[in-house]
This record gives sequence, C-alpha cells and structure tokens, in this order.
Amino acid sequence: MDFQDFLRHKFAHVAIGEFKPGKFETAKKLYEEAVLTYTNGFKGAYLLQEPGTDKGISVIFWESVEEMTANQNEAYQSILKKMMPLFTEPPETVVYELVCEIKPIEES
Repeated sequence: MDFQDFLRHKFAHVAIGEFKPGKFETAKKLYEEAVLTYTNGFKGAYLLQEPGTDKGISVIFWESVEEMTANQNEAYQSILKKMMPLFTEPPETVVYELVCEIKPIEES
C-alpha cells in the first residue's frame, strides 16, 4: 500500500469568469447565498476578484465529487439561474483533485 492511499484527497470546483460591468457585487451576494445551501462534504469556498475589474475566480473545496454533485440541489440551481445572466459569457468550470497541501508552520 502506497503512502498516498492513506491521504484523503479533497476536490476543488473552479470557475473562472467575467461579469457584466458593475455586476460583480450582485454576483458576490448570490455566490454567498449559493454557498450557504451547501451541506455534506463542503470544505470551504473562496471568491477572488481581479482588482479594478469584473473578472473573478471561484474555488469551492469538497470532500468528494459525489458530495459536490449531491449539493447541486434545487435551491442551488435557482440561485445559479439568477447568476448566469450577470456573466459576459458562461464561466469556464473545471474540477481539480487536491494533490498537495502545504500549510504554514504555526509559531509558538
């Protein structure tokens, strides 16, 4: 058995997109609303904005792809429907597996 077999890997759903001018703040509120619907397997979410633009990246961590899919419920779909018209074009989305995690050394 390989050491990697002992590690439990997380998965990240990454979406990269650009909102219509001035729509980032509205999209941010909808993003927060969507994240609040997540339950089992959800490990954290980050929304990044390129300064001075309406471009952003969403990174949402999950325990497994199955749990990620299970959280795409009716409430989530409803919020996503409201968010999609705010984009200049549909965002590029990819699921990645976390293969290396480095945390800072805690100071004493």
